[in-house]
Amino acid sequence: MSLAVGEPAGGSTPASRISMVLLAAVAENGVIGRANALPWRLKSDMQHFRAVTMGHPLIIGRKTFQSLSRPLKGRTVIVITRDRAFAAADVVVAASFAAAFAAARGDALRRGVRAIMVVGGAEIYAQAMPHADRLLITRVHSRPDGDTLFPPVDGSIWRQRTRIEHAAGDEDSAAFAFVDYERVSATPTAHRSRGDHETAACLATGR
Repeated sequence: MSLAVGEPAGGSTPASRISMVLLAAVAENGVIGRANALPWRLKSDMQHFRAVTMGHPLIIGRKTFQSLSRPLKGRTVIVITRDRAFAAADVVVAASFAAAFAAARGDALRRGVRAIMVVGGAEIYAQAMPHADRLLITRVHSRPDGDTLFPPVDGSIWRQRTRIEHAAGDEDSAAFAFVDYERVSATPTAHRSRGDHETAACLATGR
């Protein structure tokens, strides 16, 4: 399945315009994790994740990065952490979301791609949501217990472009749908924190 993740519906995108795309698997009750792990097994979604993110810069939080079972080859991985002692092979370390975006944008321009992929965890999604252009959600048809939630998708801000339902495969614990949302309205300024404004300023000058 091919996804033009860098181009919004209904028009072309200037070559210098880099889109921010949030990619997440989300249960029907909003759960995305439990004890820093996924509360389901979906091999189909793992294959989807690899196909959509390959060749793109990825922004990821440290805890989510450390929960991965294998390296993310073929992608520039930018890890956000406040731990100054953190180091890992073949990743870029950033102290803030704004710094991670700047690094990811430079990488996207070098690669000639038009999208930055934000892949978790919950705190990183919350920081990115006010600035994102697209949401690529795997809606898992399950309601597991969990301790980590995806931010609510506000229907006044996000419009569903496509939804493709899938039955559970041989190595999937639940049926699921691939859902693509595009932004149709800016996040109300009154709802932004000081950090949101600082990040918005960085993104405005960086895009």
